[in-house]
Formats: sequence, C-alpha cells, structure tokens
Amino acid sequence: MTMHTAIRPQADEHMPYHINYIALVPEGAILDILRQQLELTQRWLRSLTEEQGDFRYAPDKWSVKEVIGHLSDNERVFAYRALRFARADKTSLPGFEQDDYIANGNFSSRTLADIAEEFELVRRSTLALFQHLSADAWTRRGTANNAEISVRALAYIIAGHELHHLRVLESRYFPNC
Repeated sequence: MTMHTAIRPQADEHMPYHINYIALVPEGAILDILRQQLELTQRWLRSLTEEQGDFRYAPDKWSVKEVIGHLSDNERVFAYRALRFARADKTSLPGFEQDDYIANGNFSSRTLADIAEEFELVRRSTLALFQHLSADAWTRRGTANNAEISVRALAYIIAGHELHHLRVLESRYFPNC
C-alpha cells in the first residue's frame, strides 16, 4: 500500500453529494478496496439465478441486470474522467444521464452472467489504470459536469457507488437472503 492511495479525498476535491458515496468506503488503500469489492460482488452475482437477474422490487425500478449494467456504465464514465484528469487534460467534461444509459443499454436481452462478466472486465480495466498512476496524478483535478473533482475522489466515488447499489440490492431486492 502506498500512502497516496490510502488518503481519503478532502471535501474540496468533489461535489458535496459525493460524500454519500465516499463515506461508505472503508479505511484502507483504495486499490485494495476496489479489488476486494470485485471478488465479493462477483461471488454474490454468481449466487443469483438468471431469473433473479430480471427481478425488480417495484415496476418502475431497475432490474438487477440494469443495476449491474449501471455500475459498469458509471465506472466507465468515472474512470474515463480519471484518465483525462490524471493525464493533466484540462478539457471540461460533460455530465451524463443515467436513466438514458439504462434505457439504451439493452440489458434485458442479455444474461446476468454476461453482464457480470462485463462488470468484472470494467473493474479490471479501472484497476489497471489506477495502479499505474503517479502520486501526483492522484491529486490532479479536472472539471466534469460543471464541477471540479480529483482523480482520488473519482476512485473513491467508484468504490462508494458500488457499495451504495449493493446495499440497495441487498435491502430492497433480496432482503431475506
């Protein structure tokens, strides 16, 4: 563990609402946490049946497949932002509308196993990016969705966003498991 990967982002490195995700991330090196999450999430996803992948706890809520697809989409966007900012790219990046991504993600036509495999590949790609960043790159900042954010904050947000959605899956989709 290197010191720069264990330092939590400060409040001025992200938008105030991101603290909801960052606060969920346990203490420790963020790369280790992201690796551990991958193992735990993949184990949990392998325990589900294909039928459970289509489950929605309410008619207007995303299916399990859509939630996992959303995790992949979100991680790709945030990792891309981290790449741009780590490389000192000062171009302001746009936001994205998660519901449009879900509506156009075609997740219902895919198997849960396929979506889970894609999530694993996305996470491994994210880890490959983060594990080779210099200490300076972790603290670089850029603008995304009209707000300044650091590379370090993006890594923590990726981890916290996954934790948030896994908690929702456990509490609302599968509360008796």
